[in-house]
Amino acid sequence: MRPISRILIANRGEIARRIIRACHEEGLEAVAVFSEVDRTGPHVRAADLAVGIGASPPSESYLRIDRLIDAARETGAQAVHPGYGFLAERADFAQAVEEAGLHFVGPPSTAIRAMGDKTEARRRMAEAGVPVVPGSGVLHDADAARGAADRLGYPVMVKATAGGGGKGMRVVGRASDLPGALEGARSEARKAFGDDAVYLEKFIERPRHVEMQVLADADTTVHLGERECSIQRRHQKLVEESPSVAVTPDLRERMGAAAIAAARAVGYVGAGTCEFLLAEDGAFYFLEMNTRIQVEHPVTEMVLGVDLVREQLRIVQGLPMTPIAQPVTPRGWSIECRITSEDPAQGFLPSTGRVTYLRPPSGPGVRWDGGVETGDEVTLHYDSLLAKLIVWAPDRAQAVGRMLRALNELVVIGVATNQGFHRRLMTDEEFRAGAFDIQFLDRRPDLLTPPHDPGLMTDIAIAAALAEDDARRARRPAVSADGHPRASAWTRTGRREGLR
Repeated sequence: MRPISRILIANRGEIARRIIRACHEEGLEAVAVFSEVDRTGPHVRAADLAVGIGASPPSESYLRIDRLIDAARETGAQAVHPGYGFLAERADFAQAVEEAGLHFVGPPSTAIRAMGDKTEARRRMAEAGVPVVPGSGVLHDADAARGAADRLGYPVMVKATAGGGGKGMRVVGRASDLPGALEGARSEARKAFGDDAVYLEKFIERPRHVEMQVLADADTTVHLGERECSIQRRHQKLVEESPSVAVTPDLRERMGAAAIAAARAVGYVGAGTCEFLLAEDGAFYFLEMNTRIQVEHPVTEMVLGVDLVREQLRIVQGLPMTPIAQPVTPRGWSIECRITSEDPAQGFLPSTGRVTYLRPPSGPGVRWDGGVETGDEVTLHYDSLLAKLIVWAPDRAQAVGRMLRALNELVVIGVATNQGFHRRLMTDEEFRAGAFDIQFLDRRPDLLTPPHDPGLMTDIAIAAALAEDDARRARRPAVSADGHPRASAWTRTGRREGLR
């Protein structure tokens, strides 16, 4: 047992609120950090203590290791939870936490460093017997790249060794396109990660993106089944679900065994995820390991009845993880839609402004992990993720239907969101049949772009009227002067599907 009573959360938004809830359920105090623009943010209001760490740009606040360590010391926190994004997979941050005499809620810095360099991770995985996508080492010049591409055979993918989140990646279909792809990937990687090293992988046509959740304490490493993450735009995940329609119980155990071997190969502790490409013939290949909690962890929680963040907190306290039945058998089906402040009508450009009204959905099997509330400001400083909408149902067909119902209930006014894309996807026959892969949206651009609809302004007006009506109801007493229940001024008839 480690004497931990207070956790500093080195993050913001929905994941900070998620961690705060887990801290409170575990009987721990939560310390929030905030930039200037986040001073009154929801995660700050939810925490027990809060510390300002700098200006709004991440480089002056959430990416400042020194200020985060100082905040932990100042507030008497004994441990630091990095969440996801920002510094979550930076080995130097985990090492700084360790050297400060604090506990890092995650794997040791050595494991993060081993998995953070993609070429080093590939080498270690091959040694551990984990299947990897055929590829090259770090490419030092164009001649080496051409030789590697000729050996692998086109198409190939250029990838940043320090990459993640779709940054520093380019698909190359022919030799003449390779020089431009190398330069583009290097430039993007340099800006995103401060490291422009790249390598090549064989590009596998029409695979699924399936990842395995692992959990490890000081004595035991287990897998918690798979998540299907194939609905992507430009390598960014948009929808996740668990289980996967393509994974049988036998395949689940084989992929799970590979994920456990990968975690053990680097001395992993805590929650982590091994990402795989699943080919049409059933072969699977290791892509990378995310050495942190994933954005999409709720779908695993919903089908297994486990709180992954609370398990992280137990493990950092030196406690054993909660026993999880093996082999893993998912109960029902869960789907997550990422609700982002992006405008599909404008090519998914970021949308900023004040959230003037927010009505989250609710009801049986619906979970809303939100990072904003009515009145909050959405800026360009941070990731566009506003919230995660998660549903559970006994089977996939019911889960899709429940998600569509929840999306129809959701109202967000003040910033544009991708809500309409998710609604179109939930009604698409191919998606409903589970007939998709990671190139699905490349073939179906119609799902990304809102159709021309002359009734759109009517829908917007209805949503705005509903928002105002909800606000007016909240201000008015529930009964009239004579003591009788007060009737609504008007009644909505029929069912409109809300904003697109």
